Amino acid sequence: MSAEHQIAHFLRELGSPDPDRRAAAAKGLGRTGGPEHAAALVGASDDPDPRVRAAAAHGLGRLGERQAGPGMLVRLMGDPQPEVRRGASLAALRLGLDDRSATEAYVRLLRDPDRHLRINALTALTALGAPGDPVALVESLGDADPAVWGRAHSLVYRLRDVPAVRAEVVRTAREGTGAARARALEMLPARCTERLLDSLLAGLRDPSAQVRTAVVRRLLATGPGPGPVDDALAVALDGERDPETAAWLIVALGRWSDPRALGPAVRWLGDPVAGPRAARVLGGIRTEAAAEHLRTALDDRALPGLTRAAAAVAIGESGAWDAVWRLLPLLDDADAGLRGGVLDGLGTLVDDGLRPWERHAVAWALAAHLADGHDVWRTRDALAGLAQALPAVRRLADRASHGEVRAAALSLLDPDGTAGDLRRFVRGLDDPYEAVRYHAALGLIRWAETSPEPLPDTARVRARLTVLTSDASPRLRRAAADALDALGPAAGAASGRRPRP
Repeated sequence: MSAEHQIAHFLRELGSPDPDRRAAAAKGLGRTGGPEHAAALVGASDDPDPRVRAAAAHGLGRLGERQAGPGMLVRLMGDPQPEVRRGASLAALRLGLDDRSATEAYVRLLRDPDRHLRINALTALTALGAPGDPVALVESLGDADPAVWGRAHSLVYRLRDVPAVRAEVVRTAREGTGAARARALEMLPARCTERLLDSLLAGLRDPSAQVRTAVVRRLLATGPGPGPVDDALAVALDGERDPETAAWLIVALGRWSDPRALGPAVRWLGDPVAGPRAARVLGGIRTEAAAEHLRTALDDRALPGLTRAAAAVAIGESGAWDAVWRLLPLLDDADAGLRGGVLDGLGTLVDDGLRPWERHAVAWALAAHLADGHDVWRTRDALAGLAQALPAVRRLADRASHGEVRAAALSLLDPDGTAGDLRRFVRGLDDPYEAVRYHAALGLIRWAETSPEPLPDTARVRARLTVLTSDASPRLRRAAADALDALGPAAGAASGRRPRP
């Protein structure tokens, strides 16, 4: 059937008594018709059946006849039926309608009960680069649907220098409600905090936990030291019941090691949300009472694993005389989260400098944990810089059955160490495990950057590295190329050119 016959068929079907046939005809006319058929679609927009009205809007958008459609589409964006409003808003988007009446229609849709229409409205306003109505736009920050408030957030941020938008964000941060106020508070730059201080302190009593949390997060960066703000935080913390808000209040009050954080921190240790941050704050208070509560938390198997892990980190950061001996027995705990905290705590102790009588015990325990193949890279990070572990690390680089363990061991070897370490890097280039080859190449780079000695059997090593520049692994290709660069030009080569990946 020719296009002319199709169009004639669709025009006849627009008068059919069957609404499904009329709807199909409106869509078909939009697909195959021309500008001269826009009037027929405008007429179909008054059809008593919402399916036909929606199809007429769809057809007009496909037709691309911008001049004939604005009035009809704006009218249909206010239709009682959501499917009609949806079709009209999509058609208006397709046509790029940008006049005042269309913009006002988009603004009305920002409050539409249909989430798709709110999304369409924000998409249109974003395309226009206009707020439409700053009040309605900023209000959309409080939408329950992430797809809606996320788009509103992006548009508000984009238009943040528009005076009317900026003023509405400030007003909402000061006087708004619920999620809209919380997100407005998060968007404001730090310099606005001081002039909002009175409303922020009042916001500590807001009925919305999301607002209270946002207020505390903003107050957390306020002031050069303890003062009236911390007094207000202490009062709020005593009455707080929301775990997330309580966690931030504890953090904010504990930033200056305020002893008033001690009691609430202990009370919240058993909560899976607030507990980990409460434990970290206890570590910062640095009193014997706080230290004893941390020891108790570390040993309390009724507490969530992440809270005990945070206690382990805090004990490591404290550098207490018994920190090493409290952490080492927990290295093989069944709780992976707790093991992670213990490793981080031990790593902090290693970084800060172990006491002479602690070094070998920590080195042996961490090397044995690495050999087991659990928490490989966290264990590797804890071992970094612990010279007493190097003999065990070298054995793992030579003999470990787990490739990841061999790779971690190679990464710990000192490029200024023994000639055997250099041989390990060279041998690692032929390892079947990609991570080992990668860290062997990195080891050669470290060696070339620190050693004045020529590399033994340079030709063979360069040949192997050249092969690795074509490896399937992008990071290994890059490391091999960097190693070739670090080793310098090949002996007797006429130029510095080499095959590249």
